Amino acid sequence: MNQNTERELGWDDTIEKDGGEFTLLPPGDYNFTVTKFERGRFNGSDKMPACNQAKIELTVHSPEHGDVVIFHNLFLHTKTEGLLSNFFAGIGQKRKGEKLKMNWQTVIGSRGRLKLEINNFKGRDGVDKTNNQVKTFYAADELPPGQPTQQYQQPQQYQHPQHQQSPFPGSPPPQGGGWQTGQF
Repeated sequence: MNQNTERELGWDDTIEKDGGEFTLLPPGDYNFTVTKFERGRFNGSDKMPACNQAKIELTVHSPEHGDVVIFHNLFLHTKTEGLLSNFFAGIGQKRKGEKLKMNWQTVIGSRGRLKLEINNFKGRDGVDKTNNQVKTFYAADELPPGQPTQQYQQPQQYQHPQHQQSPFPGSPPPQGGGWQTGQF
């Protein structure tokens, strides 16, 4: 069994990995994959009113440091509409100058390229800290050929066989469905 596979731990399992492991990537351009998306609510601040918030987890692929997870928040507010457009262009859903209805169902698994920078900040404990922060997402349609992107495709809807259209107009839909003996 692969020891690196993520799984639920049992109450009596043995653990080994120490906490606090953190990799700070050098500033630069990296390929990424969106690995998690969560809907949230931002309570507001001096600079931004309360609004919906998309909490995005990105796996950044570094040839030197391996895969590193970083977190990126998107605020669903007109003040940050350009940042939302930048993200959706980066995963191939939006083209410059075009309108887009944000499709959050297709975000997980999307890939693209981004520019990371180092963010210096003071933690809640008053200690100076650093982390990686996305400076920009590169528009998928403007990347040179060979860059890993996943262009947005309209999701196909599943149609149950009983609800499929008949190839012959005016005739009833195909009959069937259910289990057949020896099927499994």
